[in-house]
Amino acid sequence: MLVITADLDRLEYDIRALVTSFYPEEEVDIIYDPNLSVKNEEADPAAFSMRLCLLHEPAFLLFEGKRYTYERAFCEENGTLAGEEKKTFKAFFYKALSEHTKKTLPWGNLTGIRPTKIAMKLLEEGASEDQIDAFLKERHFVSEKKRLLCIDIAKRERKILQTCHAQNGYSLYIGIPFCPSRCLYCSFTSNPIAQFAYLTDLYVDCLIREMELVAHLFGQKTLETVYVGGGTPTTLSGKQLKRLLSELFSLFDTAGLKELTVEAGRPDSITEEKLAVLRESGVTRISVNPQTMHDTTLSFIGRKHTTEDVREAYRMARAAGFDNINMDLILGLPGEGEAEVAETMEEIRALDPDSLTVHSLAIKRASRLREWIEKNGRPLLKNTDACMEIASMGAAQMEMKPYYLYRQKNMAGNFENVGYAKDGKYGIYNILIMEEMQSIMAVGAGSVSKAVYPDGRIERADNVKDVKLYIDKIDEMLARKKALAKELEEASDGSTGGSYEGGAKRKIHIRIEAAE
Repeated sequence: MLVITADLDRLEYDIRALVTSFYPEEEVDIIYDPNLSVKNEEADPAAFSMRLCLLHEPAFLLFEGKRYTYERAFCEENGTLAGEEKKTFKAFFYKALSEHTKKTLPWGNLTGIRPTKIAMKLLEEGASEDQIDAFLKERHFVSEKKRLLCIDIAKRERKILQTCHAQNGYSLYIGIPFCPSRCLYCSFTSNPIAQFAYLTDLYVDCLIREMELVAHLFGQKTLETVYVGGGTPTTLSGKQLKRLLSELFSLFDTAGLKELTVEAGRPDSITEEKLAVLRESGVTRISVNPQTMHDTTLSFIGRKHTTEDVREAYRMARAAGFDNINMDLILGLPGEGEAEVAETMEEIRALDPDSLTVHSLAIKRASRLREWIEKNGRPLLKNTDACMEIASMGAAQMEMKPYYLYRQKNMAGNFENVGYAKDGKYGIYNILIMEEMQSIMAVGAGSVSKAVYPDGRIERADNVKDVKLYIDKIDEMLARKKALAKELEEASDGSTGGSYEGGAKRKIHIRIEAAE
């Protein structure tokens, strides 16, 4: 346990995120003490504790008996931290931890989940690649490899997004919160289908009610992408899938639809009948997700299928006519290292999917993996730069390029999730949800709708996670969407916006003084 005592309580997220990145195996406890700055500065050198005196003049960090001085006392503006002050603190705190531990982090002091947004905004401002590179290096201490990856993806995203619309376009997410079984690492809204099958017809009824409302509320906008995710959508029966997708095309004007993805996900939920339904219903992109191609690991993490099931599901999908198939992998699974990742990539290359999403294992508080770690520790959870490079090289050998990226809390190795795809096979919805340039209406238990306003502000409306409660409270879920849509319409004031470059611009507060 690493105990942090601080006299300012407005930086907990950034403090915790950076400390856990440097000390991934430690639990972190943050204590707020407003009188800390005037107390004795001495601390037990042997104690694994940290003292942050930010209101002291000058501010300082005392860590295991060593003092790191901040340039000045922390200031506040109207009870909130000044933006620039927060940035300078993160730089100081990162450098202190880096010096103390004698190591650096691949993403430096960036703690957000969307690092490519920084590069995207700077590109919009007209910054050169060299200026963006210098900004990421000098302000955020990002490694050269990650800087190049970030800029490369931002350029590709920007090009793809030029075909999409900001204010007069939107996307639809349909959540299916059922799975054949719950994986060890999963924290999503997911319920074992064997226990909840009796509710699935009612659940689809409620999905359709939400879809009817969205189609009405957004009838003047262009539906550009649809993503059916979960859970595992293909836990529904072929009949239920057909009904859901038929209603989709009946309710919505799909003339401007660029992509319809169904995350088939678990091979043990895929059948020829369901694939035929998806294909006949207009689905353009599906996922067949192995996570790993090692049967021992699959069994350990709770996936009730084998690697041969993965191969068979993939073959059936190709035979059904799908020419845009994604596969997901997770690096850092228990007991897997570089050799196992290399073997998995060999298997994936033999199948030759159209896109590949490489996840770095994230340890979620609500997952069974958290409980397992508390009992067994973390020594079996290893992800390395070499593992990430093996996956990247494997994607390149399949002629795939990185096209979107995001990070999560408590990721193995402090790395990232990267989507790779062949030309023309990019998952457009994935980019839209990461860059937050377009409203995404979400239906289903546990889903969150995000309305993007002309000035870049984002408001959310969430649905309850519990399936039974979602069904019982469906009228409340509809009311939340009506309120969100009404506020968006009032804020838009009739403005339809345009394409990504031609539409309403967001307020950008990034300066590139470090690159000048």
